[in-house]
Amino acid sequence: MDIRRDIAAMLTATFVTWLGQRTTAVALPLVALAETGSAWTTGLVGGAVGLPMLTSAWWARGLRQRLTTGRALAGVLAIQVLGLLVIPVGAMVGTVGPLHLTAAGLITGAATTLSGPGQRALLADICEGADVATRMLAWQDFAHRSTMILAPPLAGWAVTVGGPLRLLWAEAAGVALGAILLLAVRGSAAPAAEGTAGAPALRHVLARHPEVRRAVTMAGVGGLTWFAFTLGLAILGAETGRPGLLVSAGMTGYGAGSLAGALVAPALVPRLPPLATMAAGWIALGATFAALPLVTASLPLIAVVAAVGGLAMPLGIGAVNRLITTRTEGAERRAAFAVESLVHDGAVSIGLLGGGAVIGLAGAGPTLVVAGAAQVAVGLLAGPWLLPVSAPARPPARSLDRAPG
Repeated sequence: MDIRRDIAAMLTATFVTWLGQRTTAVALPLVALAETGSAWTTGLVGGAVGLPMLTSAWWARGLRQRLTTGRALAGVLAIQVLGLLVIPVGAMVGTVGPLHLTAAGLITGAATTLSGPGQRALLADICEGADVATRMLAWQDFAHRSTMILAPPLAGWAVTVGGPLRLLWAEAAGVALGAILLLAVRGSAAPAAEGTAGAPALRHVLARHPEVRRAVTMAGVGGLTWFAFTLGLAILGAETGRPGLLVSAGMTGYGAGSLAGALVAPALVPRLPPLATMAAGWIALGATFAALPLVTASLPLIAVVAAVGGLAMPLGIGAVNRLITTRTEGAERRAAFAVESLVHDGAVSIGLLGGGAVIGLAGAGPTLVVAGAAQVAVGLLAGPWLLPVSAPARPPARSLDRAPG
């Protein structure tokens, strides 16, 4: 078995699938609006994508334990391709409507709910040692983040040249390529649990590993308050007569900072204390949020301040990946990656859903300050400084793959 080849295949699969997904984020609203003529339908796919993720603690518990090989994960991506084809095929025959948009969102949402944590768990399992796994997971995060910089301008150019519909076909092709790459992975994880009864419940994994529980809590609060950055800057820009400029400066700075952080994370994260590193990352991002209302007069300053928060995030994400990799294995590892994704992504969805109303009541500036203070507070409380971490109550190693539900 060639571990380097397997790792290269998985990292490349991450890059091509995320590149496709981020380019489609530009094209999909345009296609939905053109085909249905209704603005409200443009949000159907995004809303439907979130439903499988938010309910995954129930329906995905047994399935995630079967995703222990590249072939199994390739099958999940193949299902995602089918979901991605619903809209372009429907548009080709002129029948795109709310049902098609909802179906596409549900299918792709279910597939991404399984594939993201599954790929991280498999990558950690096939690496030789926790330090190697930590570095490779950090490189996977870099592959993911690099698409934030590459995809938007590529999508804008492609829409100008050939229209948005072609981008939807391109995303399906990109995810299909990712599936082919995963078929080449020969390494495998620990044997899958047999049925739901053998799969550890997400809450039990958090109960057994207090450091992972604290990390997941920080990720949840950070996800819940993310709307303050995106919606808050957008609304502040509109209120100050610069619509779009503030959020563009902030997102550009954040993206550049996070890409720089992702470049150094593979070297730094294995050498740093994981829980303290993650807490420091959320504290830095919270301080960034709180400082942004003070620098709105200068677009370069907004970009610089946002870049500081972006720089810290890959280190924090690498730290939680290291925690999960070193504290868990087998079925528990797959469940731990799943619960981290569920809590963070679910919190982002909930925050974005109600964020507009919160900003409408409190104002964009105060919302940014309070959201930043919340992240600083959870970083201080959940980090290792104020409250000691109790020893994890782990089951014997031989029972990790067959822990009681």
